[in-house]
Amino acid sequence: MAEEADIKSLSFEKALALLEEIVAKLESGRVDLEESIKIYERGESLRKHCETKLAEAEARIEKITLGANGKPTGTTPLDVE
Repeated sequence: MAEEADIKSLSFEKALALLEEIVAKLESGRVDLEESIKIYERGESLRKHCETKLAEAEARIEKITLGANGKPTGTTPLDVE
């Protein structure tokens, strides 16, 4: 549980960097099986955290609406569907 709380406090960029480190370790083939399983599980938690952060960011993005004269008139929520 403490590890999960630790991950939730990470920024997207930091979580992604840690995930990239895990991928590199796993791809190297220099990690024993037990350690591979342990870091894979942490990587899965980091991946989910990154997906959540991206979804939150997408929800905050707005598109600018333009009036007939071509000038910005306001914003509307991004339609991601």
